[in-house]
Amino acid sequence: MKASHSHNKADYVGIAGSVLCIIHCLLVPAAVAFGSGFGHVHHADFSLLSLDMLFILINGLAVFYATRDHKSVPVRILLWGGLLVFSVSLIFESRLPVFSWLGYAGSALLIIGHFANLYICQIAPRLKYKSF
Repeated sequence: MKASHSHNKADYVGIAGSVLCIIHCLLVPAAVAFGSGFGHVHHADFSLLSLDMLFILINGLAVFYATRDHKSVPVRILLWGGLLVFSVSLIFESRLPVFSWLGYAGSALLIIGHFANLYICQIAPRLKYKSF
């Protein structure tokens, strides 16, 4: 019998959104550096109002739905903390280079948090382990 929880789609959306953001943040500067059609436009110049906000929205909704009615406080803290780091870093990445690195850290925290949530809600019950 397959164990499932009502938030698993949110976890998968959150993982996908974070991975896509990492890919985007790695490829756009590389494309700009190698001149593949982006000209002199910088990453922060065109994505702050478009893709960055879209990634924040997608990950925010995923965290909300993944943690709604969730009993594991450590997973909730991990996901909401990761979202905070992720969001702040994307908003301020054009001001200091450290925010770009914090964006990767925030994405990693979100990915880890969503995998932890999937483990606690799907795998651990089948193994008869107690969750945190």
